[in-house]
Amino acid sequence: MSHTYTATYTHCVFSTKERQTTIADELRPKLWAYLNGIAQNLKLAAIAIGGTANHVHLLLRIPSVLTVSEVVQKLKANSSRWMGENSEFQWQEGYAAFSVSPSSIEKVKNYVLRQEEHHRTRGFEEELLGLLDKAGIPHNVEEVFAA
Repeated sequence: MSHTYTATYTHCVFSTKERQTTIADELRPKLWAYLNGIAQNLKLAAIAIGGTANHVHLLLRIPSVLTVSEVVQKLKANSSRWMGENSEFQWQEGYAAFSVSPSSIEKVKNYVLRQEEHHRTRGFEEELLGLLDKAGIPHNVEEVFAA
């Protein structure tokens, strides 16, 4: 084959430092747009970006020349720098990333875009543990939320 063809869809989740509520309501649309701009610069397709005051979800299509860890590092570093221009801001060190089947794109997209609604009844900690469990990712609860 003379060309490379990939469809690597990934649902990424990361939180603010110590899950502090440092993403103000009025700032969220700007932060989501900024993250989208970073994604475009990296030649990613940001299919959906959403979250709440203490975390973000991104549904991305990642090109074959980038790894998930490179993508998340660049998204977090650049957006943290931008957020820090007007306030003290940091992302938590780690992240979670889940592969997404092309047949599930719409379902995950809707999930990402409805974070505010979703978190009226379920906290971030419960949500993340549920995602890890559903994906079959082994984890120690104490380590998941360690600083």
